[in-house]
Order: sequence, then structure tokens, then C-alpha cells
Amino acid sequence: MEMRGKRVLVCSCEETMPLNAERLAKACRAVGATGELELNSQLCRAQLGNFQRAILGGEAVLTACTQEAPLFTEIATEDNPGAELRFVNIRERAGWSAEAKDAVPKIAALLAEAAMEIEPAPAMTLVSRGVCLVYGADERALEAGQQLSSRLDVTVLLKRPGEIVPPRIMDVPIFQGTVTQAKGHLGAFGIGLDGYAPAAPSGRAALAFEAPRDNAFSECDLILDMTGDAPLFTAHEKRDGYLSVDPDDPVAVQKAIYALADMVGEYEKPLYIRFDGDLCAHSRARKTGCTRCLDVCPASAIQPAGDTVEIDPHICAGCGACASVCPSGAATYQLPGGDSVFERLRTLLSAYRKAGGEAPVLLVHDSRYGEDLVALMARCGRGLPARVLPFALNETTQVGIDFLAVALAYGAAQICFLIDPKKRGELSGLAGQIGLAETAMEGLGHGGGRVHVLDHADPEAIEAALYALKQSAPPEAGNFLPMGGKRTRTMLALRHLHDHAPRKPDILPLPAGAPFGAVTIDTAGCTLCLACVGACPTGALADDPDRPWLGFKEEACIQCGLCRVTCPESVITLDPRFNFTGAARDTITLNEQEPFECIRCGKAFGVKATIERVADQLAGKHSMYADSDQIERIKMCEDCRVTSQFESKDNPFQGAPRPVPRTTDDDLREREIEEARAKLLAERAETNGAGNDG
Repeated sequence: MEMRGKRVLVCSCEETMPLNAERLAKACRAVGATGELELNSQLCRAQLGNFQRAILGGEAVLTACTQEAPLFTEIATEDNPGAELRFVNIRERAGWSAEAKDAVPKIAALLAEAAMEIEPAPAMTLVSRGVCLVYGADERALEAGQQLSSRLDVTVLLKRPGEIVPPRIMDVPIFQGTVTQAKGHLGAFGIGLDGYAPAAPSGRAALAFEAPRDNAFSECDLILDMTGDAPLFTAHEKRDGYLSVDPDDPVAVQKAIYALADMVGEYEKPLYIRFDGDLCAHSRARKTGCTRCLDVCPASAIQPAGDTVEIDPHICAGCGACASVCPSGAATYQLPGGDSVFERLRTLLSAYRKAGGEAPVLLVHDSRYGEDLVALMARCGRGLPARVLPFALNETTQVGIDFLAVALAYGAAQICFLIDPKKRGELSGLAGQIGLAETAMEGLGHGGGRVHVLDHADPEAIEAALYALKQSAPPEAGNFLPMGGKRTRTMLALRHLHDHAPRKPDILPLPAGAPFGAVTIDTAGCTLCLACVGACPTGALADDPDRPWLGFKEEACIQCGLCRVTCPESVITLDPRFNFTGAARDTITLNEQEPFECIRCGKAFGVKATIERVADQLAGKHSMYADSDQIERIKMCEDCRVTSQFESKDNPFQGAPRPVPRTTDDDLREREIEEARAKLLAERAETNGAGNDG
């Protein structure tokens, strides 16, 4: 059987999955598969030849088994190194279930999703030279440093060391000191130190140290923190190259040592977030608007950078919370790249529906904790219900309102998030997005309670919650392409849900903080200074260069609040809502007033009401506007005001005539004139003297 140009191999795993070849083939053909389905029962053993023949056929091979993927990969490396291999788990996700006989539509959907082409995520390179700092307080830090010294370039730093017997051989450098600050990432950590001093070689019964100094600085590639104190970094478990362990837990210490021992060389790290500063609504003119990403980043990888923010890809741990809450789409999660996640959603849900499935429940989980929990339920319990479709993401916290709205618009009856209990403190962003989706579904009459968070540590509790879900009718499924950015996808999905809703309100009120809405202006206090227009990062607010006018396009408004904090009159209010009418796409007038005409040249400038109010308030009430001429200048345009000022008798810029500049040439010319005059006078005197003698 072929699907999307790939040869599909399905195995019943020694018939532990009750697969019916005819039913499964029919379901797969409904989602675009061609050819006959050959159902194997022992593909990794007795029927391994079927796999070998498939990889020699020149087509990509999709094998419905992940447990034996290493074996299949090894065989392919020997028989056809150029073969393209893919694997999908239908056993723990569908076949090993109390409802396995009803899981045929789900299996067909999982195969269709796995056959898709996924855009790879961009990556960056981190380099570790193996320079490791072991930071501790006693002999246990020395022991860990000695273990690591055979693989890494180790330095041991002891915080307030007590009586520690010096090692017989100083095979690792030992210092004392307290880390006062830490920054950086794998391959480039920097630490500030107080009380820094190297161990003295003369220490006898106990380590001795040279004279300490403060404000020292050092660099390293890796850090093993065994102090037992608070970690040096927030969300330290997300900081690559930094491991903080309890020194009283020898198992945790050994695990950390084994992990660090191999951290030498170059590492590919995904560039989790694509950031477009042009779309960022953080700040304008030192006025702060949106801080959503700053508020939710657990790793402190995001910092303000002028009017935008800056995301350090070296520190970013890929939780995706910033992309989840970003109202403009400036921060976009790109693991996988492009629109792959939304194309997967569309393929999975539409394939399930075409294969005969009904009322699907989307189970969103990460690729680590979630996969393990699903496997435990399948191996030790009833497994997943037949209508629960597992959907793996790199992080569940990357989900935003666009994902939720699109999933519901594609026909998901309910959405469940399988959350690692250790990450409960990182769910504020996701919780806000879920609340927004629930408000929209309730307001449109589809009914709330469609999105659930499952954060139990017990697989049996998760399993019981999934089987206890009441079956609810999904919204009518759409098949629109998930085109455009975050806002465009969300709008497409919400409008589809509105078009097929039991209730069709023109305006749907949304909770505070929603990325959609309008702005209202108290026109009585608005002076049409248009400061809000300059502050708006999306162009939702507009002006007209030819008249005092303020316009607004609701579809472009992200409710960042920059207009509100910029307004000098404090007359702007945010109104979170979703406008389903065509007026949301049009630019409407918020305020418009009559322009004032210059009393000298007739040129239109300013706002008539404002000019008249200012002139009235200043006339006779301010020393600079004591006479009528000064008041009249307020009523002139910028050009005439300057001209009038210079024509005034009391022009403040008027002064004594400026002296004529003199140069050396002027002095030489005057000297020549004086010399010529003197010569002429001498000649006349001589002539007159000669006449008298005659």
C-alpha cells in the first residue's frame, strides 16, 4: 500500500493488535492510499524480508512500528544506505487498547499524518570544549571533579569550605569562592566571584587557601552545581550545560556526572522561535505596551531591547510560551518549521473523519513525558479510547489561540492537554489561551468545557479521565488551508466556527488581554494630537494629512495598549472583543473635527476647537500673551507665525547691527590708502614750497 508516495508497512505485532486487513485497507483508501495492504504479523523477525524488499524499491518506506526502529535502521544501512525511512507508533497509540477493534479510523489517520512532509526546523551550533566547573562545599565536590577529570578540563570551586583533607595529588585545580552572579549558556558561561582564592600547596591536615579577592570573573563551558543551595539560574533545568543536583542524592550526582562527561564538541540546537521585530508591540517612544512574552518566559531568555524585545536563542529552552501569548505573531514557534503543525492537524482530523471516525478528542502531549505516559497506559491498562487522537508537540506550552481555534474548526469535539506535573508552574500562558478559546466557544453557542488539562502523575488517573469524557458533538468541520500568520489563522478558524454556530453574534465579548478588540475614545477630551497613531505598531489607528481625523481598523488591533499609555489626555479605552461583521475590515472614524484656518494666509492647520480653546485660556491670563498681537499669532500657521514675529517691533531676536567682519586684506588695503594719501600730501607740500620760493 502507498500513501503520499511512501510504501506503508503495517504489522499486527504477533497479532497482539486485532487488526482487520480489509477494514484497515478500506479506511486507508478513504484518506488517499492506493494499492493493496499486506498485513504482517512479525515484520521484525520472520517477515523481515518484506521490509528488505520494500527498502530496495526506490520509495520512501513508512513502517508502523517504533519499538524496532533501531533494527530496521540497521538493516537499511546495510542493504540500502540511501533509503528514506519513517516510523509511526500505532501499537501503543491505537492497537493496544480496550477499544482497539474500533480504532481503525484512528490508525488510518495516524498513518496519513505520518506520511506528511514536515518542514525541518532551523538550527544553530553550540560548542563545548569541556571546560567544567564543579561548584560545591565539601569532599563530594572533589570526588565529582576527580571522576570528571578524565574526560573534561575540570576546576573545583568550594563555597565556604570547612575542614577538608587535601588530596594527595592535586589532579584538579581547587579554589574557594562564592558565585555572586551567573550568566551564559552551554559553551559560554560567565560567573562572578567573591572570596576567590586558589588552594595553597602547603595545606597539611586541611585545605588552606591564599588571600581571597572579590569581584573576580571566570568562564567555563559546563557547570555542575553541588552546593545544595538555590540554583544559579531561573528554570535551571532548561539551561543547557548547567546541572544542579542535591549532593545528598548520590544517584542524581552520578547521573549528572555521566551526562556532563559526554558534553564535549559541537551540538545542534533548534532555533525554536522566529522573531520579527517589526511586528513587536512591546514599546514605542519609551512607553511600554505589550509585555506578554516577558511575563511568561521561564528561562529569562527574553529582554527588552528598545521598542522591541530580544530573544537569546542560546538560552531559549523552547517552551514556546512566548509564541503562545504573542498577540501579533512577532514570536513564532518553528519546531517543526513553517505551518507543519497546522497541516498535521488538518490531515489528522480530516483523515479520521473520512475513515469513518466520529467526535474525535485531540490529546495534545509532548514527545517525552506524554509519549511515555501513553505507552504505560497501553501496556498496563486499557490504553487510549478509540476516539482519542494523540498529537505530539515538542512542548504543550507552545499552543496558542490559533492552534485551539483551528483544531476546533477542523472538527475536534474536545481537546485534552497531557501535562507533566513538574511543569504546572509554566502554564499561565496556556491557561489564558484556553480561557480565550472557551469564551469563544461558549459565546458562539458551541458550548464550553471542550478543553481539558490533565496533569496527573498517575497513568491510571489519566486513563480514567479520558474514558470518562462525555461524548459531545463537534462543530461542523472545515477544510480551509491554515494560511497566513497567527492572527490570520485564528480569524479564519473563528469565522468558520461563527458561520456554523448555533448563535451568531455580530460582536463577541472577550476577556481582558485578548489579542482582538476595539478602542473607544472620549471625543470630548480628545484634542486629535494623533500621538496614538504614531504609537500604534500595527496601523490599526490612522490619520489624514489633509484634515483633523482619526480612523480605526478593528481587524488590525492587537490590544497592546500602546495607544492608551501614549495618549496625553487619557481618553482611550480598550474593548476586547471579536467583531464578525464586515465593519472589522473597514476603517471607521473615531474622531473628526473642523480644521482651523490661518487668519493671515487662510491655510488650514490644527483643530479649530483646540486652537480656539488654547487662545481663550491664554488671553490675558499669561504674561507672554498679554496683548492681542501675541494671541493672534496662536491663530496663525507655522509660517505666518514666524513672519509676524519678525515684523513685530518688540522682536526678541532683534539686536544691534552686527559689526562688519574684517580681514587681513582689509588692513593691507587701508594701509596702502594711508600711504598713498601721505605721499600725495607730501608731494603737494613740496610743490607749494617751490612756488613760494619763486
